[in-house]
Amino acid sequence: MSASRILGRLAVADGAGVVRIEDRYDTDIDDLWSAVTEPDRVARWYGTVDGDLRVGGAFTLYVASADLHSTGRIDVCEPPRSLRVTTRETDESAQRGSGPAPFETTIEATLTPDGAQTILTIEVRGVPLDKIEYFGTGWQIHVENLAAYLTGSGSDGTESHWAELVTAYQAMSAAIR
Repeated sequence: MSASRILGRLAVADGAGVVRIEDRYDTDIDDLWSAVTEPDRVARWYGTVDGDLRVGGAFTLYVASADLHSTGRIDVCEPPRSLRVTTRETDESAQRGSGPAPFETTIEATLTPDGAQTILTIEVRGVPLDKIEYFGTGWQIHVENLAAYLTGSGSDGTESHWAELVTAYQAMSAAIR
């Protein structure tokens, strides 16, 4: 996948970063909803989710690609169109990594049918501004991994792809700071 296809936008709201990623998938809304909400399917493109998966329920999340352990709660779940969760990296996970201190993010996924396709918009709020380009890059890679999973193709997990995307998101980040 080339870095010329940038799926995200970066912004600032309430003093924190906002990453908004949008992509179109060649599947119906019910299949895409299943892929973003059913733990066995989420594990194939994003991370391992376990817990009380209903509104108000608490869950844990492990994203292997970032060695990231988080806790969270489900704030909104309106199948098959809207899911909003709040997450926070665990202190133990943050101590092992090289990222920012743990912070709370709100992640909202909105699905919109468009003929035989479905548009997925993911908005992540509460991101540290000094790291927003990395979150933009990471979320773009996650939605690209979702597309690869849905089509049965391999994802472009190369370091050069990450580097190309970071460069594009760094330019966007400079414009909002």
